[in-house]
Amino acid sequence: MHLLAIGTRKGLWLATSGDRKSWSFSGPHHPMTEVYAVAIENRRERPRLLVGTTSSHFGPTVVTSDDLGETWQEPDHAPIAFPEDASLERVWQLALTPDPEIVYAGTEPSALFRSEDGGRTYSLVEGLWKHPHRERWEAGFGGQAIHTVLPDPVDPLRLTVAMSTGGVYRTFDGGASWEASNTGIKAYFLPDPYPEFGQCVHKVGRHPAAPERLFLQNHHGVYRSDDAGATWRSIADGLPADFGFPVVSHPHKPDVIYNFPLVADGDRFPPRGECAVYRSSDAGESWEALRNGLPDGFWTAVMRDAMCTDAADPAGVYFGSRSGEVYASTDEGDSWRRIAEHLPDVVCVRVAEV
Repeated sequence: MHLLAIGTRKGLWLATSGDRKSWSFSGPHHPMTEVYAVAIENRRERPRLLVGTTSSHFGPTVVTSDDLGETWQEPDHAPIAFPEDASLERVWQLALTPDPEIVYAGTEPSALFRSEDGGRTYSLVEGLWKHPHRERWEAGFGGQAIHTVLPDPVDPLRLTVAMSTGGVYRTFDGGASWEASNTGIKAYFLPDPYPEFGQCVHKVGRHPAAPERLFLQNHHGVYRSDDAGATWRSIADGLPADFGFPVVSHPHKPDVIYNFPLVADGDRFPPRGECAVYRSSDAGESWEALRNGLPDGFWTAVMRDAMCTDAADPAGVYFGSRSGEVYASTDEGDSWRRIAEHLPDVVCVRVAEV
């Protein structure tokens, strides 16, 4: 059975399917909370859902469920807390690692937290929090947050994060020290368009079988790195626009990636209002539009965590829109069907076999 988690600005919806074509929905879970981060840990005897919620009354937290959303658990004390000079605004990312007990959380303001009890409680990664660049990281339109956390699939001491704004940072010693890693990524809005840091990165994706290759959607610009983020080069040629938010890897084919272009930062719609996922099968050297089953008149956007793939063969691809629709493909993007509509603003989708 596949479990699809849909995080919105007014709660979480869960959907299950045995064939990925017919889905049964439940929700809203945690109604009237913003759900920007979801992870599904399916390597445990009982799969665990981890959900970052933000209530306008009670504030942000992380809740877990070990019975697929029937019940939810939250620690007595805030699972994520800053030192006295900052307060948690939102959890933007919950990242699983090869060790099911180790979970990372990327937050607003930009910081990284580490859990060693399967995502129930977290401690601040102080090496990044105390980085000398931190006082010059700025807020993008969505806030100043770490939205990408990529633990290395082999070496537990290596980790890559990305933030808006600030750019990409890497550690090779388990988080004790960090280096900016933005060589080749343009920040057109700064006096120096290629600074050491300060880029407005929207999302970074990676295939676990090829950890040295990264794909990046920037605030204008789509890039690839073949050296684990040390350097980047543009792969935007062939796309109708270089602005957008998500970039997602195929689960089995390291050279296949998916992207959802928008016209520009000041015009955040698909070109001509045509809903289209773009797929590259050669690591960004060329792109093809995937529109079979997707609508025209689609004057909305797909956010950075609102696209994902499952691990089936052929792979499934899913995305949700700010207009509350969710589309799914069971043939790697060749054809699509709408599986949900009239939901609140979708900001996150995640899927796993449970």
